[in-house]
Amino acid sequence: MTKEATLYYVYDPMCSWCWGYAPTWLKLQTELEKSGIKVEYRLGGLAPDSDEPMAEDMQRFLEQTWHKINAQLGTRFNYDFWTLCQPRRSTYPACRAALIAREAGLEQAMIQGIQHAYYLGAKNPSDLKTLVEIADSVGLDAGIFTEQMLDEKLNQRLMDEMVGVRQLPIQGFPSLVLEHKGQNTPIVLDYREWNKSFKAITDRLL
Repeated sequence: MTKEATLYYVYDPMCSWCWGYAPTWLKLQTELEKSGIKVEYRLGGLAPDSDEPMAEDMQRFLEQTWHKINAQLGTRFNYDFWTLCQPRRSTYPACRAALIAREAGLEQAMIQGIQHAYYLGAKNPSDLKTLVEIADSVGLDAGIFTEQMLDEKLNQRLMDEMVGVRQLPIQGFPSLVLEHKGQNTPIVLDYREWNKSFKAITDRLL
C-alpha cells in the first residue's frame, strides 16, 4: 500500500520557516522511510533572480521573521547577516544549486549547506560565490557546478518544476503533499511535532 504513496516536501533553500522546520522534518522523513513511504523534494521558489539590493522594509520584515521563529521554535540565527551582507531578494540561484545537487544525490546536503551558510554563517546564498563554496564543501566539482549554474537549461528545469508545484494544494513553504491513488492531499504540518504529520499520512493510507 505504501509503495503507491509519495510525500512531496515543497520548500525553498532560503525559506526561514523551512530552516525552522528542518529538525522536525528530518525526524518525519526518517519515520516515513522506515515505513516505506517515498519522499520527494520539490522546489517552490520564493524570489526570482535580482541584482538589486533588498528594500529596507523587506529587510526589516525578514529580520523580524527570524526573531519570531527563534522565539517560537528556538531556531538559531546569526543576525550579523543584516550588517555583513548586502541582502538581495533572490532565492532562485539557491534553488538551481539544489537541482544540481539532486542529480548527484546530494540535495539534502546542499540544503543544509545553504541554510547553515545563510542562517549561521552570515553568508549570502543569493551570490554565486557562496553557492560554489557550498557545492565544493558537499562534494561537487566547483568548476562543473559553476558551468551548470550558468546554463539556461538548468533555469528552465527550475521553471518547469515550479509550474508543477503550483498545481499542488499548498499554502506557502514548507508544505507537505501526499500523492496516493491519483490524488494529491495537503498534509498538516506541525513545526514541533513530527508525529502529527505522520499520523495524518498513515491515516490517509489505511
